[in-house]
Amino acid sequence: MSNITHVILSGGVGSRLWPLSRKSNPKQYLNLFKEGSLFGMTVLRNKALCEKVTVVGNCDNYQLSKEVLESQGVAYTDIIEATPRNTAAAIAFAAFAAEPDDILLVTPSDHVIVGEEAYAQAIEQGIEKAREGYIVTFGIQPTRPETGYGYIEFENDRVLSFREKPNQDTAEDFIEQGNFLWNSGMFCFRADTLLQELQQFEPKVYATALAAWQHQKDGKLDEHLSKKIPSISIDYAVMERSKKIRVVATEFEWSDLGSFEALYDYLLSTGYSVDEQGNMVLGSDMYTAFVGLKDTIVVCTDDALLFVQKEKSQDVKKIYNTLEKHQSKLID
Repeated sequence: MSNITHVILSGGVGSRLWPLSRKSNPKQYLNLFKEGSLFGMTVLRNKALCEKVTVVGNCDNYQLSKEVLESQGVAYTDIIEATPRNTAAAIAFAAFAAEPDDILLVTPSDHVIVGEEAYAQAIEQGIEKAREGYIVTFGIQPTRPETGYGYIEFENDRVLSFREKPNQDTAEDFIEQGNFLWNSGMFCFRADTLLQELQQFEPKVYATALAAWQHQKDGKLDEHLSKKIPSISIDYAVMERSKKIRVVATEFEWSDLGSFEALYDYLLSTGYSVDEQGNMVLGSDMYTAFVGLKDTIVVCTDDALLFVQKEKSQDVKKIYNTLEKHQSKLID
């Protein structure tokens, strides 16, 4: 009988949450919340829904995953990427590690989800469609014209199109039309279904990922073979091309906490303090006063200070990219 395996993708660094998020301690492992880390919350959320766990991480953070999983008493399969090759390869590795008829529930490790019952219902719907041979994506009901997310145009459970992150006017059009969902980056499918579609549409990704997998040692992938894998997302590789795609329109509350604005909104909803002008301080208990500023976020770490207007928080990635270009230790 096939297993339902929770595949956790945990290779990202959360560059838009710098300086809190670093290569050595990405956002999914930060204990920012009463419930602990986003990674830990992801594991707990799916514990009752899946029989097995597979974590696809990288050589910089797999020990952090191990600490969380061992603290929760969860047995798991570890797949350690030697070098980032995007989500198509990461998901292929998990599929290679599974039995052909296993159902894989693929989720990022850094999302906040509120509404356990609605979440469980959505996952159950996805599993049923996956058993029928479909590749399922989970769409989120949009609550605002967000420009930081991709969108799914849909009719019933059929995907009409995937749309890239829109500008403000286009996002507002999507909301007005009413048949667009945010793309959550969560998927569900049989292992063999996904691999068949990947082999059809991206044979080079399939072949090079398989070669890297066949030479893995205790879940650790060879760097030389990994570098031969084209870096491409599962959206481009399969989701936007396959005829087997279905969508589950979910009812739970969701955020990818991909920016300080999203983090601000979530923390505010949990009672985190701000001043009368909506200014927030993260990472410090030092008395901080704001004069003439509104909706400003101050982020403090031992070696960096960030001041950012809430609505400009997507631009934090530019700072990270500049530091990375100059090989700064501030991102390590």
